[in-house]
Amino acid sequence: MGLIAGGLRALLGGGAAGAVALGQTVGNVAEVFRPNETRRMELGHDAYMSAHASHTAEFTYARLGWFDSFVNGLNRLPRPMLAIGTLGLFVYAMADPEGFARRMRGLAEVPEPLWWLLGAVVAFYFGAREAHHLRSHKPVNRPAPAREEATRPASTNPALEDWRRQTEAPDVNAVMHGR
Repeated sequence: MGLIAGGLRALLGGGAAGAVALGQTVGNVAEVFRPNETRRMELGHDAYMSAHASHTAEFTYARLGWFDSFVNGLNRLPRPMLAIGTLGLFVYAMADPEGFARRMRGLAEVPEPLWWLLGAVVAFYFGAREAHHLRSHKPVNRPAPAREEATRPASTNPALEDWRRQTEAPDVNAVMHGR
């Protein structure tokens, strides 16, 4: 046993410190062939946080001029227009069935890639609006309940009830009247 330990000490240069030094050397050699993944992820995160901070600083103070109000109004139009337009198609189909059928045959002639493009545009528009609202949503602070017992469900565990009674603050009236 002493012979093996002495040989390892001589080979590694003095116990645990030698093993650590050998491990660091192997790690440094390995990084020549394959970059350190943890360090790459740390640098990527730092770059992301820096870009996010600069973007946040850029849009901290919103300008509320007439143009911004106009664009906000335009941004609110597509959903109501799509809903009303869809209902309008039903009215149009009942009012002029032949004209409606001609236009639907025309839509059938639209190539499939163009439909995919239309779907992507609509999906990205509504997805961006949803993401904007999710990012700008501020949580509502609700007041805490008046008493904790009112929100706590009744327990059927006697040991738990004893523990709760011991940890709760004593009732002043009960102490004064000997209850």
